Amino acid sequence: MTNDILDVTRIEGQTLNLYKEKFKLSDLIASVVEDQRSHVEKENQNVKLLCNNKYDSEDSPIVDADKDRITQVISNILNNAIKFASNQKDNGGTVSVTLEKNHSNREEAIVSIRDNGEGIHQEILPRLFTKFATKSFAGTGLGLYISKSIIEEHGGRLWAQNNSDGQGATFTFTLPLTNNKKNEEEKN
Repeated sequence: MTNDILDVTRIEGQTLNLYKEKFKLSDLIASVVEDQRSHVEKENQNVKLLCNNKYDSEDSPIVDADKDRITQVISNILNNAIKFASNQKDNGGTVSVTLEKNHSNREEAIVSIRDNGEGIHQEILPRLFTKFATKSFAGTGLGLYISKSIIEEHGGRLWAQNNSDGQGATFTFTLPLTNNKKNEEEKN
């Protein structure tokens, strides 16, 4: 909670520093999902975690971003999805993380985190990314506000919607890609 309050103070004071480096987004996502999978198994939560990379291995997206902050965003959204999906009694919950190309803007990648939980309550949806937007007593209501700010500081977008099948929600964010071929040409 202290870190969340510090992050909000930095965001509002426009002093949130990003320490950018180039890395494969697919590797980071796979690592975060694997860490979460270990935690889910340790806690005996009835949630299946899936990771779908729709990029070819040789075409893996490279981003110039703050790896720790992007990990923070993915972990926050994934933790929320696991929490809501774990409430599914029948067959347990499912959370899938998908990395794919943005076909309308090839300069960015799309990351979607979909769960089959209860979805987002209609009264919260319009203010979901504002401070203290929560119906839970367990959370601070700051995580999504911080996540959206981090993604926007990277030049991306973050949004959420309830799934069309009426089961759960999907959180989606974009991140600009680094054009490696262009960078190689600039070095020569």
